[in-house]
Amino acid sequence: MILYLDTSSLVKLYVEEAASAAVEGLVGLAEVTGTSLIAYAEARAAFARRFRENAFSTKDYNRLRSRFESDWENFLSIHVTREIVRMAGDLAEKHGLRGFDAIHLASAVTLRENLASPVTFSCYDARLQNASQREKMDQPL
Repeated sequence: MILYLDTSSLVKLYVEEAASAAVEGLVGLAEVTGTSLIAYAEARAAFARRFRENAFSTKDYNRLRSRFESDWENFLSIHVTREIVRMAGDLAEKHGLRGFDAIHLASAVTLRENLASPVTFSCYDARLQNASQREKMDQPL
């Protein structure tokens, strides 16, 4: 399986949340796990926000960041190109998506097209999930 994680799914690998185990299971089954390059900044921002909210200690935060930095090289990073941005604009209009959500969906669609293979799209945002279904992305079981 080729798996695409939006940031809401990616963060669950590092911060214990509802469905963290499900995302870990998907990653364990995947031959390749990809995400957009923007997920790096989004995830780091999410970690920092949780730290500011005292969700974990400084030691735990530093350990989390270190693990994320180490793992990041193992993800297939989809670079944000002019074509992806244009597709994202179309998807945002078509499905009522926020900008970065549209970039995630456009990145996953582009990955599927480039590999000519099904891509399972994992996210935890109802609007984005519905849009991914309408774009015929494979869904986690």
